[in-house]
Amino acid sequence: DAGSSVEEMEFNWDEYLEDTGATAAPHGSFKHVDTSLQNGFAPGMKLEVAVKSDQNTYWVATIITTCGQLLLLRYDGYGEDRKADFWCDIMTADLHPIGWCEQNKKILKVPEGIKDKIPDQEEFLQRVLKGACSAPANLLEGLHRGKNPLDLIAPGSRLELQNIRDSLEAWIVNVVENVGGRLKLRYEGLEDSDKFDQWLFYLDPFLHQVGWAAQHGYSLQPPLAIRSLKSEADWQEILKKVKEEEEESSVPTDLFKDKPVIGVHSFSEGMKLEAVDPMAPFVISPATVLKVYNEKYFMIQIDDLRPDHTTSQSYICHVNSAGIFPVQWSLKNGLHLSPPPGYPGQDFDWADYLKQCGAEAAPQSCFPLLTSDHGFKENMKLEAVNPVDPEEVCIATVTKLKDSYLWLQLEGPKKPVPDCIVSVESMNIFPVGWCETNGYQLRPPRKAIVNKQKKIAVVQPEKQILSSRTVHDGLKNQELNSSDS
Repeated sequence: DAGSSVEEMEFNWDEYLEDTGATAAPHGSFKHVDTSLQNGFAPGMKLEVAVKSDQNTYWVATIITTCGQLLLLRYDGYGEDRKADFWCDIMTADLHPIGWCEQNKKILKVPEGIKDKIPDQEEFLQRVLKGACSAPANLLEGLHRGKNPLDLIAPGSRLELQNIRDSLEAWIVNVVENVGGRLKLRYEGLEDSDKFDQWLFYLDPFLHQVGWAAQHGYSLQPPLAIRSLKSEADWQEILKKVKEEEEESSVPTDLFKDKPVIGVHSFSEGMKLEAVDPMAPFVISPATVLKVYNEKYFMIQIDDLRPDHTTSQSYICHVNSAGIFPVQWSLKNGLHLSPPPGYPGQDFDWADYLKQCGAEAAPQSCFPLLTSDHGFKENMKLEAVNPVDPEEVCIATVTKLKDSYLWLQLEGPKKPVPDCIVSVESMNIFPVGWCETNGYQLRPPRKAIVNKQKKIAVVQPEKQILSSRTVHDGLKNQELNSSDS
């Protein structure tokens, strides 16, 4: 591997951007990453907090802002007055969800500073707590206290994964690794084999909590690809074991509250469209709606006209699935449409093809509106998953933009791949520095010059810019020190 000598070299995004004269895609363009960084406590949530001057009493406070494991709080009754705001550490402070005092026979009492503003305590509490959102109990107490909710998806946790290649079934998966919300998943029952492992971001619409299939009337079945590896009795035994261990391997529900909700589609069987195969997102091809399962899911098949073709690229979609377009979308955007294998001639014409197949084009109204308001521009750099080898996260350059789609050139994959077609909403793209922050190996660029002289910069102390890793480590150490004391 030509890249191996390079791998040892420390890759530095700042230097790389400077050398290539490129800019990084803006952080705000990666909504899934923003969501993953929210620590579970949000401004506006309410808590019951010990009153400093009178340790045996508590009062209701509202979260003003959050910073890691620190919360800035204001006792209710101070209104817009900021002068009594105070910071406290989730790990050490006496904080509880709303209702805790009542359950534990503790006293709720107005703090001295606002006594005169609250003549009737009961009436005041009733008013401020009406429709209020309590801070989540599981992040204030017990094992999960103060943790970023994302860290609760620990190795060994179980989830259910819908099968994208088959009918509407799901099977249980184990989390092998969690890299900043990007999960390496292994099918339950395949403990020793990584052959069928998959990487998915935790907000992926096909990933659910254990119990989802039963709730929504889908069957819990190992996918066809692995079904023959064990007997039916073995699979049943595995299911029984999962049910028994449900408590200790489950993931808290509110982690998935920001998952995209799947809407209702209006496709019917036999409709034609243009599509990108998610497993090989390099070309746009004619495709057919093969089957409609219900109001949420339908199956698409990439067209193949060869009489002897045995395997077909088909996969399950929903109304917001990436990479499905109306007929003629490529033509309108000046893009190449790959004719189906076995199509006579090179010049593909949709009107002829629809006549030849006796099919209709899926109407424009079936497709979501595409946005071009996303912050990405040509030549911007980011980090992206290699669709052919999802273990690899590579440096990527935006080479083309159409509506809400990016064409990405990946640098340094072990095997070269063509430009990938990716939605701006994709959960397989990340901002510059994401790998470093999450301690994951970014594929170094092929063109790294190994014996490049280290530039030595004379830096004014006040102008020093820390790398994200330094900041990350600094915060970690701070946390460690503060939790020791």
